[in-house]
Amino acid sequence: MKQNLLAVLRLLRAPSAAVGAGILLIVLGAAATASWLFPGDPLEMVGAPFTWPGEDVEFPAGTDLMGRDILAGLFHGARVSLLVGGASAAIALFIGLMVGAFAGYAGPRVDAVLMRITELFQTVPSFLLAIVLVAILGPSLSTIIFALGVTSWTGIARLTRGEFIALREREFVRAAQTLGAGHARIIFLEILPNALPPIIVTTAVLVAHAILSEAGLAFLGLGDPNVVSWGSMVGAGREALRTAWYMTALPGLTIMATVLALNLLSDAVNDALNPKLRRHRAVAPAAAR
Repeated sequence: MKQNLLAVLRLLRAPSAAVGAGILLIVLGAAATASWLFPGDPLEMVGAPFTWPGEDVEFPAGTDLMGRDILAGLFHGARVSLLVGGASAAIALFIGLMVGAFAGYAGPRVDAVLMRITELFQTVPSFLLAIVLVAILGPSLSTIIFALGVTSWTGIARLTRGEFIALREREFVRAAQTLGAGHARIIFLEILPNALPPIIVTTAVLVAHAILSEAGLAFLGLGDPNVVSWGSMVGAGREALRTAWYMTALPGLTIMATVLALNLLSDAVNDALNPKLRRHRAVAPAAAR
């Protein structure tokens, strides 16, 4: 309990955590207020095409080549990008935890089979496999979430496996086995809670990767045509990149800021949970001097 409290205090004092949380709160606020501030369809043509930011007070961020409000697209796109990032990360986290937990706990034979399956998925680039799945199943929000989720779990699986192998011989696990605890109780109530800290750190990176992958799919024309996302806005604006670069720059900067916020939070959580690593990073430059 004391260690958890110290970790929280270290996290609250970290400047990177404050910056990352601030950016992420702005993005979450945009997603939450999108329907209230922009109640219409963000894909609807509401103004003159190629209106630059600041040119019309009705459209502060300008309009795209079809006359759609870019600011409305950014707000509504926050919903789609965060939904895809969070949901696909949850799928990858679930699959990775299950595979890694059983591989690390069940013994050499099960471990060998599950790791061969993991290596099979790792031989194919995850983004390429996601493209194939979306192309086969059809470009919809649900298939994009599914495709990104089932192609991003291998890193979590390997991390979980390593943690379980390190923890399964510890005294508290032996004590639970001596008291007659079943395998499910040992896996989910004894080992898994102690293996979560590095997995939590990786989850933020997983969400950031999913947001970037969704943007890449939408840029390639494999996004859901019925919703607006930051990636689809970048893809639509590439046709006017030379004459109206703001159409791609604004959603591109939004994606960059969100991914940066998630990575800053991931680094801050990692430093808070691993103070020894943080001290080593601080001592290393001094030793070099």
